[in-house]
Amino acid sequence: MSATAMALAAFVATEHLAFLVLEMFLWQKPIGLRFFRQTPDIAAASAALAANQGLYNGFLAAGIVAGLAIGNTGASFALVAFSLSCVIVAGIFGALTVSWRTLVLQTLPGAAALAALVFLR
Repeated sequence: MSATAMALAAFVATEHLAFLVLEMFLWQKPIGLRFFRQTPDIAAASAALAANQGLYNGFLAAGIVAGLAIGNTGASFALVAFSLSCVIVAGIFGALTVSWRTLVLQTLPGAAALAALVFLR
């Protein structure tokens, strides 16, 4: 796995850890309200759903981190590629159902990391 692919994948994992924190712990706090453009009432009503979504973002990050940690093997490539593919699909779905910003914040970095992983082998 190239250094560029590893760095881009690590960036995506870091993003998803940040999403986990925002969605699970800061959803109803001022930073979460601003980032997700929520009102306090809507945030309170959707907090459990946001926490669940945050947990899934953590799983995406964990898959990438685990793949990076196991070294330059076929299993590493497969795990990182699968996790990045899930990031891309989730980002597209989020862009279609929630906000186009998801395409920029999630899908594009995931796609760049996956492209680097595949083409810079």
